[in-house]
Amino acid sequence: MPINSSRRKFLKSGTVVGLATTANAITLKNPGRDKKDPKYIGDSSKHYIMVIDLRKCVGCQACSAACKVENQVPSEQYRTFVTELELGIFPNVRKAYLPQLCNHCDEPSCVSVCPTGATFKREDGLVVVDSEICWGCGYCLSACPYDKRYFNNETKVADKCTFCAHRLDDGLLPACVESCIGGARVFGDINDPNSDVSKLFNSFPTTVLKPYQGNKPQVFYIGLDDRLQAIHEASPMLDDVVRKELSVLNKEWAKLPKGVE
Repeated sequence: MPINSSRRKFLKSGTVVGLATTANAITLKNPGRDKKDPKYIGDSSKHYIMVIDLRKCVGCQACSAACKVENQVPSEQYRTFVTELELGIFPNVRKAYLPQLCNHCDEPSCVSVCPTGATFKREDGLVVVDSEICWGCGYCLSACPYDKRYFNNETKVADKCTFCAHRLDDGLLPACVESCIGGARVFGDINDPNSDVSKLFNSFPTTVLKPYQGNKPQVFYIGLDDRLQAIHEASPMLDDVVRKELSVLNKEWAKLPKGVE
């Protein structure tokens, strides 16, 4: 991956926030991609997307549980979760559910700010993180407009949903899709007109979260209420207020080295 001028300036400044986990963190090389390992490159003939049909989501959290088990996500952290909300004014009130995860954007802002190349986009559209190269600076966490990255409490590097890339490489579906009891999550190759996801995508109108950001998310929603969109955009700020009150606001961030303020 070519290094842009902003990365060069970052490296020359010598400013490092977070803790380097391996010597690879300062080489700007990714052994897997340099060797053209298919698990790092992906299949260029495919383009994976997810369509979430909110008409079928029942808020059971089976997807969240399956993801945590499959990917060994630390306690109190999530790669995907379902927000439960109430819409309307009494007595005309109804429950609404909004499953959320990394959007695997076509124009991912997390990739462009990564100073080591640890966060990158595969040729099949998946945005992934190489934990051997990530040094935990937190730039990608700040750059994500969806707040769908976190600092892994155990590995001490950036983490997020990968669409279960390891399962895809073995011909399996993401764990959240396989466990969805309502069939709300549909995943596959949009380039294949015969795939379930392609048929669904082309049969119903879809929308994405925060389309104005210009990231071109590849997680699409059927039946996304405008009120859900508005609540979603306010939720990061509300979450920070709650986390501050519980004194857990900084748990997801790396500790700064001594002398760095």
